[in-house]
Amino acid sequence: MSLTAPDETLTTAWETAVDDAPVALSARGELVAVAGAEGTVTVLDAARGTKIGAWELPGGALSVALAPNARALVATGPMGYALWRPEDGRTTVRETGRWSSAAAWADNDRVAVASGRRALVLGPDGKELWATAPAASTVTDLAWQRQGRRLAVAAYGAVRCHERHTTKPVVTYPYVGSHLALAIAPTGRWICSGNQDASIHIWRTRDGSELTMSGYPEKVSRLAFDDTGFWLAADGAPDVTVWDFSGKGPAGTAPRSLRCHETVTALAWRPGPAGHLASGGHDGTVALWRATSGRPQARLHPARTWDGDSAVAALAWAGPDLLVTAYRDGHVRAHRPPSRNAL
Repeated sequence: MSLTAPDETLTTAWETAVDDAPVALSARGELVAVAGAEGTVTVLDAARGTKIGAWELPGGALSVALAPNARALVATGPMGYALWRPEDGRTTVRETGRWSSAAAWADNDRVAVASGRRALVLGPDGKELWATAPAASTVTDLAWQRQGRRLAVAAYGAVRCHERHTTKPVVTYPYVGSHLALAIAPTGRWICSGNQDASIHIWRTRDGSELTMSGYPEKVSRLAFDDTGFWLAADGAPDVTVWDFSGKGPAGTAPRSLRCHETVTALAWRPGPAGHLASGGHDGTVALWRATSGRPQARLHPARTWDGDSAVAALAWAGPDLLVTAYRDGHVRAHRPPSRNAL
């Protein structure tokens, strides 16, 4: 590994390898979960990187999500989904035969899972609590609003919002196109979709007004709000774009541009309000950014970078002081970056 800023030490907390090509990461509490393309889900101790358990999701994996208290885990894939509980190692597999691309926890007791054209809301034991009515096409992403009281579901043509136990949507945000990623500001003010047509579409929840940021050279498949809800990071180009959602929002403004990778493969905001973003690329580079510094249209340079041995598959912060990186060759590394004040 090589640092571009040798005056600051980047500590490698641990390194391990998993027996699959990683596609997704989740970190909560004392656990890190790594989902592999062939369906192997490996659970690691966040402090030491030691293996706690592993199990298989038939048909392969696409995403993984630990509950906020890390007492349950959901993995999704092309053929269904599965739940795992670390306290007893019990795995509940649902081979539905339906594409399941995403899962999102509302709290410790409810998780939403994309399952074909519906979203299912499950308890931590895997029992179905309720389900949405079928959308026009396969659900591609979902997210919770209002502290878990409303579920937003993205499928071709619209983002539909459901209150608890309401199968039919209570609010529909139409958009003619295929949504690839969904991000909701922690403030609840904004719903954003990254789209196949190389755009970001935005709805203001207060009045349903809309805005489209188009002109990206590639499809936008990764979106992430920071903890303040004022900053949105997106891929869709060699540059990571960071949009300012404070005040009246991004209408009429330009983003900050973060260029380090030829192809962006992962984005993850450091927990807290400091505006630090980690990004990963197909070339194996991981970059740390002071992503909210400068002015609109500014081209920012990484505060720190380091190189891996293969493409970055996923990034996840295990708290503000530990960044976990999964590489396509199966290596998983945890680093302790400089403090938020020192970066």
